[in-house]
Amino acid sequence: MGFYKEFKEFAMRGSVVDLAVGVVIGGAFGKIVTSLVNDIIMPPIGFITGGIEFSEIKYVIRPGDEANGVAETAVSYGNFINIVIEFAIIAFCIFLVIKGINSLKRKEEEAPAAPPAPSKEEVLLTEIRDLLRTRQ
Repeated sequence: MGFYKEFKEFAMRGSVVDLAVGVVIGGAFGKIVTSLVNDIIMPPIGFITGGIEFSEIKYVIRPGDEANGVAETAVSYGNFINIVIEFAIIAFCIFLVIKGINSLKRKEEEAPAAPPAPSKEEVLLTEIRDLLRTRQ
């Protein structure tokens, strides 16, 4: 029974729950960005570049031969280009979110509070100091 209790305490800790929520939202956000790149950004880029579909761009090392059962050996760098663009968009979106959160935090941090009033002892010592200055 101790193992179950210990696991429950671990799983219900705030940081673990926050991490789980972040992973789920991140997965959904990744799908949105993938769709944005593949369905909205890449088609106009393909149109501008003369109909090139980046995901199909590759460097063929050895052509395939279906008659002899030889598979094609190729480096598919077009898909890499898609993923780099996707990463750049995700990084930019996260930058905007973090920038927004930081601006909200700055608004919460109002001007620093005025320094606390001096204690009675400090006031008394200041008065004594001032009296000693005037006597000399």
